[in-house]
Amino acid sequence: MNPETVAQLSQPSSFDVLQVMEHTLVTMLGNLPSENFNVLITTNRENLGNLLVTAMMNGYFLRNAEQLMTFEKSLQAADAYSED
Repeated sequence: MNPETVAQLSQPSSFDVLQVMEHTLVTMLGNLPSENFNVLITTNRENLGNLLVTAMMNGYFLRNAEQLMTFEKSLQAADAYSED
């Protein structure tokens, strides 16, 4: 895929999904405030790969949930319109 497509697919269209994803990553990495601590995370290649896969799977799940919610809202709006 070209970089523009990857960038578009990587950005959630909902602020709520972005917040959930940020919270998930912070939970996976730890939550020390960087202004008070000099945080350094070390790992090996395999564990970093596992972290990436987990983050990607969470992202796909959240994106699918977001699309399903949008679809359901569209159906509800269509039903409301057809009832009028």
